[in-house]
Amino acid sequence: MDVTSSTPQGAGRRLENGIAWAVRNADGVVAIVVAVVVGLMDVLNQNMDPNIVSGATLLVLAALVYGSLTERRRRMADLRAATSGTSRAIEDLAMVRALSGAETALAHERARRTTSRWVFKGGTGTYLRAVTLPECVLEAQRQRRSLSMKIDIINPADDHVCAAYARFRSTFGPGSGGGHAEWTVERTRKEAYATVVAACWHRQRLDTLEIDVHLSSVAPALRFDLSDTCLIITQDDPSRVSLCVERDRPLYDYYVTELHQSREQAVKLDLREAVPLTEEPTVDEVRRLLDRLGLPLAPSYTDRDVGDIIDKALRAENPYRR
Repeated sequence: MDVTSSTPQGAGRRLENGIAWAVRNADGVVAIVVAVVVGLMDVLNQNMDPNIVSGATLLVLAALVYGSLTERRRRMADLRAATSGTSRAIEDLAMVRALSGAETALAHERARRTTSRWVFKGGTGTYLRAVTLPECVLEAQRQRRSLSMKIDIINPADDHVCAAYARFRSTFGPGSGGGHAEWTVERTRKEAYATVVAACWHRQRLDTLEIDVHLSSVAPALRFDLSDTCLIITQDDPSRVSLCVERDRPLYDYYVTELHQSREQAVKLDLREAVPLTEEPTVDEVRRLLDRLGLPLAPSYTDRDVGDIIDKALRAENPYRR
């Protein structure tokens, strides 16, 4: 037994609910009351004026019409609410924009113009060295503003991840023909070393550049470039479709967290330990630099190998250029 239903509070609540229901359905209540009253009067008083009955009938019909219109307005309001929710759902589904061909390079260019931060996660950072890093530094110098960059690439000292990445690029990349060099373990290692050298070289030439390099033991299949305005997701093959997520979309925030967690699980280099590099770094400078950073080159690396690393660091070719 419900105790509250027998208390004054329960009775008052039922009365309030009844009044609220009557107000919401006033049209129907009026129609019923008028119909019942006129019907009883007609039964009890056989001599009732026909005009009264006709007027009451018209009043009941008017109340029914009013109720129908009110119900239609309610349904329209519900329909608008449902349509609004559907539109929002469609917008959320369209939060990712596909890029193809020159659109990818254009999206990168627009992202670099005004950004004060850049977060990269990928394999060895070839496009980062060739275009993103020098262009972002140039824009920061031109606009006299600070720049924060976080770079997450594979660890060149990890033989397993270098082999895995080289195997992936050889299997799914555009191939070694058409001017594309073959992806070997040694090439992979040199490309990653070159990104570390490039980061240190640019850091020493722009005081407002805060740059961190993280080395991962996982070979990625995608590249992520995150700026203040958008996130661009690309693959190693420029002929494949890329994706762009604008900053005001939830997916952008999800990837901000995802990329942060990835860096947390990688090895962070202390670039404060970097030795000075001249405008044209020498072989000895690069060897000392990598030694200080805890990434000593293997004894088998000749001066020519180190020279290749320097060329890749400062004169990398845009892999998307056709």
